[in-house]
Amino acid sequence: MADRRNRCNQVLLLAYQSFGLVFGDLSISPLYVYKCTFYGGLRHHQTEDTIFGAFSLIFWTITLLSLVKYMVFVLSADDNGEGGIFALYALLCRHARFSLLPNQQAADEEISTYYGSGDATRNLPSSAFKSLIERNKRSKTALLILVLVGTSMVITIGVLTPAISVSSSIDGLVAKTSLNHSTVVMIACALLVGLFVLQHRGTNKVAFLFAPIMILWLLSIATVGVYNIVTWNPSVYKALSPYYIYVFFRDTGVDGWLSLGGILLCITGTEAIFAELGQFTATSIRFAFCCFVYPCLVLQYMGQAAFLSKNFSALPTSFYDSIPDPFFWPVLMMAMLAAMVASQAVIFATFSIVKQCYALGCFPRVKIVHKPRWVLGQIYIPEINWVVMILTLTVTIFFQDTRHIAFAFGLACMTLAFVTTWLMPLIINFVWNRNIVFSVLFILFFGTIELVFFASALAKIPKGGWITLLLSLFFTCITYVWHYGSRKKYLCDQHNKVPMKSILSLGPSLGIIKVPGMGLIYTELASGVPATFTHFLINLPAFYQVVVFVCCKTVPIPYVPQKERYLIGRIGPKTYRMYRCIIRAGYKDVNKDGDDFEDELVMSIAEFIQLESEGYGGSNTDRSIDGRLAVVKASNKFGTRLSRSISEANIAGSSRSQTTVTNSKSPVLLRLRAEYEQELPRLSMRRMFQFRPMDTKFRQPQVKEELFDLVNAKDAEVAYIVGHGHVKAKRNSVFVKRLVVNVAYSFLRKNCRSPAVMLNIPHICLIKVGMNYYL
Repeated sequence: MADRRNRCNQVLLLAYQSFGLVFGDLSISPLYVYKCTFYGGLRHHQTEDTIFGAFSLIFWTITLLSLVKYMVFVLSADDNGEGGIFALYALLCRHARFSLLPNQQAADEEISTYYGSGDATRNLPSSAFKSLIERNKRSKTALLILVLVGTSMVITIGVLTPAISVSSSIDGLVAKTSLNHSTVVMIACALLVGLFVLQHRGTNKVAFLFAPIMILWLLSIATVGVYNIVTWNPSVYKALSPYYIYVFFRDTGVDGWLSLGGILLCITGTEAIFAELGQFTATSIRFAFCCFVYPCLVLQYMGQAAFLSKNFSALPTSFYDSIPDPFFWPVLMMAMLAAMVASQAVIFATFSIVKQCYALGCFPRVKIVHKPRWVLGQIYIPEINWVVMILTLTVTIFFQDTRHIAFAFGLACMTLAFVTTWLMPLIINFVWNRNIVFSVLFILFFGTIELVFFASALAKIPKGGWITLLLSLFFTCITYVWHYGSRKKYLCDQHNKVPMKSILSLGPSLGIIKVPGMGLIYTELASGVPATFTHFLINLPAFYQVVVFVCCKTVPIPYVPQKERYLIGRIGPKTYRMYRCIIRAGYKDVNKDGDDFEDELVMSIAEFIQLESEGYGGSNTDRSIDGRLAVVKASNKFGTRLSRSISEANIAGSSRSQTTVTNSKSPVLLRLRAEYEQELPRLSMRRMFQFRPMDTKFRQPQVKEELFDLVNAKDAEVAYIVGHGHVKAKRNSVFVKRLVVNVAYSFLRKNCRSPAVMLNIPHICLIKVGMNYYL
């Protein structure tokens, strides 16, 4: 009984918190739905039946698409509790071989959260339809492009939502004051600039206000709706019957169909509910929507219909004109606050989708900021923030008329909903393992409804919808070009990787001079030796005594548990002292500052050495070419294999007398390094610890020797080797490929963050190796 009460309390708490982040965009739509619906030829059909028909369309659109489609079906298609367009794509990539990047490993499927609730279906035989898509590269490419189109629509919505929300919220000033429209636009721009400028500070200090603001806003518009129903036309409840939809189209004809471009604005923001699912639970969101948001919106739209049925002349400013005079200014202030909250939520969703897109190799490298005091999952991307701000201000100033912005906004939202509708049948068939008949019924029912709205939205292209096409085409090109170039570069790396036989033929010394230290070679390859390594040795035949090939890869799941993140293996015999470390992360994992990375890496390798000596995998690793990988938990409780202590010599700035390895650097270089470390306190903190093997009896003496070599190398020096590639298309490539690779992809590579910055590598420890790639 107590557990049930606790679960209910948890649902209520999450439902309350969801108002501030999930329902803002959907709740602000009554500001402009009727104004945009009665635009164009429908203005000449000013009858009560037309008003009732418009409300009936709004009611059934919210009911069928927002309530039934999303609350019942789409929210159930979560990826370990996460939602959004990339969550659907990740589910498909895990349950079917749809990914175009061939870096997946069998070990990835052993992650505890890889299959989740769908684990029971993993061993079921593949259907013929599924096998057909998996074998057809064009089908997988088409699926990826569909997802990227949806992603570009999310970013476009991030541009348009602040413009339409803030502008519509202060439109009431034109109707009730002597301010002209240009002044109102400038006020909107000032609010938008303030909103974007403050993004870098996070919302942790004011986030607790978001939910009360949206609840008061919904209560306010519901109360105004009830007042208008009672005051102007109590019989408006009859419009709940779909019969009035028939009357609407019978009387208005083509004008009624064109007005659907305004009707669909009543469901804008519904996709955001699914996208922000990870912050809450499906149960809490369903409870908040069905018990509060849905009734409030229906009452508001019904109240506006009752008011308009007796005041046809108020159509251009129907929302604010329907507010009783004593409550106008309080409602106006609530509208402005609600618009800011809705805009904040959409900007946060834009950062989130860009981060996911980048993690899955579909977006250029950008700086992702997450501060410890921020709420879990909240991030800030400076480049995206300023680009979205400039585009939002441009749209606000250029269009002036909020109806044109609304038409562009509606087209973006309907396209995104249409993409989700096309992905859901694949989820039903491949992930839920339902009969294909259910997939067909889903696409026929919801796809037909949305196709009618989508066609009407396309008719609004000359009246503002073109900006959606322009922005979405721009972002789609960026994402696909980056994915195409990254995939071709990965395949080139895979093709040029060094055969292990040639490495083994060189002997333990690799035919080079070994110097004290540890070399971390970053590569995208999850197997084999990258050409970067041999390219370095050809130009400088010397390297560190311990070599670790580090691969940072994203697995198509939201989060990878910390204990399953490190995958450690050995390359060659033990005497080579060469290891492989694959660091796995989910597409929603946020990288920390990484000050303990070196320590975690050393501890993980030490753990692997011990596990290997105890017979992990049951194979003789002395004969291993590219040994088996083991999942090693990077523990913060040092002392299992190694002991960690503060290096007093390091703090005092003296030589490393405690190590058994003599540092080969000259006194001048050591002095320069000490001066540089004083300027980088974080680097000094990284290197202030020393490790020593525990005084434990080992079964094999060479295990302790290997552990000593590992810690001595770490104490002596840690260097990061990163490839610095120059990418060009092959000379015999077709013109389109040369244009994409030599111009578009090269431009994006030169103007995005460098890999060293993204990996948080200290500049003093960085070695770049030049490489030429001919794709």
